[in-house]
Amino acid sequence: MRGEQEVEQAIELYSDMIRRICLLHLNNHEDTEDVLQEVFLKYVLHSVGFESKEHEKAWLIRVTLNACKDLKRKLFRHSTVPLEVLSEEAASVVPEQMEILETVLSLPAKYKDVIYLHYYEGYTAKEIGTMLHKKENTVYSLLSRGRELLKQKLGGGRDV
Repeated sequence: MRGEQEVEQAIELYSDMIRRICLLHLNNHEDTEDVLQEVFLKYVLHSVGFESKEHEKAWLIRVTLNACKDLKRKLFRHSTVPLEVLSEEAASVVPEQMEILETVLSLPAKYKDVIYLHYYEGYTAKEIGTMLHKKENTVYSLLSRGRELLKQKLGGGRDV
């Protein structure tokens, strides 16, 4: 079991990132908070050490994605909060950014995951491939197809 200081540091470093991933997948603040707690509980109980901070972050992302998928399966994608109230932060986002966020959220999960990890978290295709257990070239293809879908949905005139 991990020490209190180590857990507090991880919560401070990664809770915002985990919350964003959950909101992208669950569209529900309450479910997001439940998954956030579940992820950090697994982190506390995970006794194996990590090779680096990047390894720790990748592990947390993978556990978060799996927990989101498990919850969606359990709830059969039951959503109780409209997209417009995803978070207080969303209210401060300019309308164009909100439109892009809504469009990203509407993408199929295989594109949404790689686009989020690449553009919002700054991971390379190789790192995303490792996290999602996909080949690097597959990640490049998903990014390309995801960008094309975004362009189509946004009207084709924007650079994505």
